[in-house]
Amino acid sequence: MDYETVIGLEVHTQLKTETKLSCGCSTVFGAEPNSQTCPVCLGMPGVLPVMNKKAFEYALKVGLALNCAIASSTKFDRKNYFYPDLPKNYQISQYDIPIAQTGWLEIKDKKIGITRVHLEEDSGKLMHPEGGDIQVNYSLVDLNRAGVPLAEIVSNPEITSADEAYQYLIALKSILIYLGVSDCDMEKGSLRCDANISLRPKGQTKLGTKTEIKNLNSFKAVVKALEFEAIRQTALLKEGKEVVGETRLWDDEKAETRPMRSKEEIQDYRYFPEPDLMPFTISPEWLKAIKESLPELPVQRKARFINQYQLSEYDAGVLLQDKALADYFESCVKLYSNPKGIGNWILSEVLRYRNDTKKEIKELTVTPQGLVELVKLFDDKKITSTAAKEVWAEMLKGNLSASEIVSQKGLAQISDDSVIEGYVKEVIAKNEKIVGDYKGGKKTALEALLGQVMKASKGKAQPDKVRILLRTLLE
Repeated sequence: MDYETVIGLEVHTQLKTETKLSCGCSTVFGAEPNSQTCPVCLGMPGVLPVMNKKAFEYALKVGLALNCAIASSTKFDRKNYFYPDLPKNYQISQYDIPIAQTGWLEIKDKKIGITRVHLEEDSGKLMHPEGGDIQVNYSLVDLNRAGVPLAEIVSNPEITSADEAYQYLIALKSILIYLGVSDCDMEKGSLRCDANISLRPKGQTKLGTKTEIKNLNSFKAVVKALEFEAIRQTALLKEGKEVVGETRLWDDEKAETRPMRSKEEIQDYRYFPEPDLMPFTISPEWLKAIKESLPELPVQRKARFINQYQLSEYDAGVLLQDKALADYFESCVKLYSNPKGIGNWILSEVLRYRNDTKKEIKELTVTPQGLVELVKLFDDKKITSTAAKEVWAEMLKGNLSASEIVSQKGLAQISDDSVIEGYVKEVIAKNEKIVGDYKGGKKTALEALLGQVMKASKGKAQPDKVRILLRTLLE
């Protein structure tokens, strides 16, 4: 029997507010443990929460961007569970009336349904010290994160592969960054994902027994965990065994999931309305104002890049995966109307720099003005492509402009016909075999000769003139 995979994702994104969801404590990352706490987020008796309006607004933006229906009124609930990093022994969350629901997110040519978007507070963080030679049998808790506002985005169980899950997460992350509601930094815990996966016989609609996978600290880990779990569950079912409904932990080092605890059900959390927060009414006027404030989202910007700049769908897609990269591109194009040339340079050299250095685009020392100057020099045939790459490497090192580097290093393109002819004749004389191949009908040999001329001229000879002279002298 063949089985198909059914995946649903629960994504928690930390909202980029200055203060926590229901108190005035700072949300700045990296502070001393327990230095950003107060009686409210510590769950002390007699204190009352006050809703963070900005967090509420950000959650509404997420719902609108994901094509959700927005609730005209909503409320908050207590989600009850007991864990050391949850000082109140409950979490302020939402249950039956979330801020937004029944939306969708498009990946490629498929729409993945969004079950709900709701607002809730984060828990603290357990820390497990290492004692060296001494056995440490205790954990510490840092409550700086307790009460930080989260938007939980729950997909329908409509994702059918690990690759689709990856595409969904990439698209969702891009939307959140474009909205400006989260930095989505997984290393800081600003974006976290739990994956639910089940298998069912192909052709059936009834869902199989699902397992939840936690400890997924990267999109790569999500893909690997889902692939592993699909294989594991398939093997169980083909052996006639049952899949146990449970929460499993992803072990990145061993590249496997392992049992963590039995899967909680809704009733286990004993939801009830938060008595310290009144229900909220979302006025049509406020919702209209938020809707009008939404920025151009990735799907819209991609369509514009294709139409306005005549970029391919692939090139536009790569640029838009990183908002900073897309912004850098548009800053360049505003200065010099050659979107294709600028796009090619960014997609090759700028991306190579980012990938090699692991730095963000905002850390790039070459300004849009600097890159435009370099591209213009190449377009005007003042430097060759080889020289342009050398100039780029130097620009990354210091504060010199492209023109200054060309002048200092003598990289200006040679356009004098007589000088180029001298290089061509020299190469023809030294490469009898390649010349013979060309005269024998092997036209690709011309490019080999061209390469030799460029090498001899240290990349300065104008390639078009070299080709013309080669053909003239060889025919």
